[in-house]
Amino acid sequence: MLATFAIAVATTSSAASRNQERATLIDQINNNPRNLWTATAYRRFEAQPVGAAKELCGVDMDAYLADLSEKLKTGDVRVAHDRTGETADDLPDSFDAATNPAWKSCSAIIADIRDQSACGCCWAFGAAEAASDRMCIATNGKVAVPLSAQDMCFCGSKNGCKGGFPTTAWARIEEGGLVTGGQYHGLGPFGNSSGFCSAFSLPHCHHYGPVGSDPYPSEGSAGCPRVAQSPTCPTACDAGAKAPHQDFQNDKYSFKGRLEHYPTVPALMRAIMTAGPVETAFRVYADFENYAGGIYHKTSFHTLGGHAVKIVGWGTENATKYWKVANSWNPFWGESGYFRIVRGTNECGIESGAIASPGDATWSGPGI
Repeated sequence: MLATFAIAVATTSSAASRNQERATLIDQINNNPRNLWTATAYRRFEAQPVGAAKELCGVDMDAYLADLSEKLKTGDVRVAHDRTGETADDLPDSFDAATNPAWKSCSAIIADIRDQSACGCCWAFGAAEAASDRMCIATNGKVAVPLSAQDMCFCGSKNGCKGGFPTTAWARIEEGGLVTGGQYHGLGPFGNSSGFCSAFSLPHCHHYGPVGSDPYPSEGSAGCPRVAQSPTCPTACDAGAKAPHQDFQNDKYSFKGRLEHYPTVPALMRAIMTAGPVETAFRVYADFENYAGGIYHKTSFHTLGGHAVKIVGWGTENATKYWKVANSWNPFWGESGYFRIVRGTNECGIESGAIASPGDATWSGPGI
């Protein structure tokens, strides 16, 4: 039985009370032997109440699941059914898309941990990342390029940093396509010389969890200001863009085929194993911002909102089944940019909203 504690959000303005509240939450997590993960306190949260990660939660979960349900009814999204009689136990005990030998030519793309900065466009990052992976896999590594979170976040929704739906993001890729685009100032595996069209324009930040070796400035500091207004939708490529990615209108990658939803654990596992990572969203609880490692399960009742992420694989540790999930809070957060979460129980709703391009999608764009 996993432990859950009723931790309330502090209503007092006392910095000492806020620090004590956070310390109490962390102690309860770490001192309970039934818990499967560890929490850590650090200076980023001094004088801040539990729940400071709320602004990064860019998915309204209830509204998103309602939107997904409606699109399933209209046929805009199709259900990827299980294979007849197949259960999760029939599939491999572990799988990691980034280390799958068959996808070696796509490993850099799949393992690219990005950073959404102090902006609630997780919905855009999850889609751009998983679409990059699936396109690379579908073309047998011929087109190994990162699709632009800048294009997605600020052209795909009028809300931008204020949030959006994974369904909206994938529909944009299908209908209008995305240009290529790396990380802020050439960070990440592709560097400054990549020549991609539209890099993310907001800086890397230190997010939630222990500082460790994270070199990036904390949110709200001079190097990572709060986003008061989303950047405008780009209409031209960056100055450093190079052929064949220097023309914004012609650097569009898209696919044909109806979006897929994976309603069961076996269907979700098979989709990842055969066609690549998928985007999903889950409910974020107040304890998650202190995640340091292990297999996450909620220990708090207080929700902060919904957060979109990319599931890349799964495994089992000490008889506990888990999903391996890529976050967009930079590679120094959590377990080298990833977190693990209990698999098979729909923990925090993470198995409810998984979607992606279909495994038989036909991709188009430069070089395809």
